[in-house]
Amino acid sequence: MSNLIEVLTKDGSYSLRSVFFQENFHSLLGALEETKLKFTAPSNLQRFKGKSLNVLDICFGLGYNSASLLNELIKQKSYLNLYALEIDKKPLEYSLRNKSFLKLWAPKVKKIFESLYRKDYFEDQFFKCSLLWGDAREKINIIPSSTKFDLIYLDGFSPQKCPQLWTIEFLSKVTEKLNSQGYLITYSSSAAVRKTLRNLGLDIFTIKPSFNNRTLWSQGTVAISKFDKNKLKPNLTFEKLSVMEEEHLLTKASIPYRDQDLNSSKCDIINNRLNEQLFSNLLSTNKWREKWGMTKSSVKS
Repeated sequence: MSNLIEVLTKDGSYSLRSVFFQENFHSLLGALEETKLKFTAPSNLQRFKGKSLNVLDICFGLGYNSASLLNELIKQKSYLNLYALEIDKKPLEYSLRNKSFLKLWAPKVKKIFESLYRKDYFEDQFFKCSLLWGDAREKINIIPSSTKFDLIYLDGFSPQKCPQLWTIEFLSKVTEKLNSQGYLITYSSSAAVRKTLRNLGLDIFTIKPSFNNRTLWSQGTVAISKFDKNKLKPNLTFEKLSVMEEEHLLTKASIPYRDQDLNSSKCDIINNRLNEQLFSNLLSTNKWREKWGMTKSSVKS
């Protein structure tokens, strides 16, 4: 694990830092807190109490998102069909050795994770879980086309660090796999990602900041397929984009990442987007920041 560094976050939960991507897996405020606030809570899992659901976890990593999901579904006796995509086995290996991580969840979660690590698969009367190892751009094609997901978690490294998983072409493949009324949930509030998801026909919502962190204007994005406002119950975790966020989607930051053949390198995707931004007539992102009194570091474009 020479390219991964252990990180203790402020809520006492452990995470990792990737030397290769030069980015942490989670916010330093708390790996567990981030998972609950940005993924588990917006999922509205009580909708599936005693029922079955399909979930796709893109960039499984340490397994926090899937572990939290499993933990809640165990409590409410729901049935789950889970697919997870991940390129590197080392984070899961770390999680299975970390007693502090394992203590966060019901014992069954450890059993499932051990099976996924050894056999890439777990199944019992409640849960059917598959972990597909490799480049998500390729492995997503292995999932049966008939399988549509009620929830998709997209938790890769940030667009600037790993643009391959935030392109129009990849997000198009992802959104095609959403059920009607399905939620795609991500920590990213990138204008490029939000605009792409909207252009792909999804309704976009912002995940509200927690009371403990009011310096943030958003904690991420929920994108809903074939949104029916009559079926959406009142929600305390996400809401419509603010005027500020809507204006963000009118700036050069909203220009998408492109990967036509789904095999481009990070550098090619970044450089092609920079060239497109250079010749764009859209409002500069700096002017948008100035209008709303934000520093450059407060926004991931």
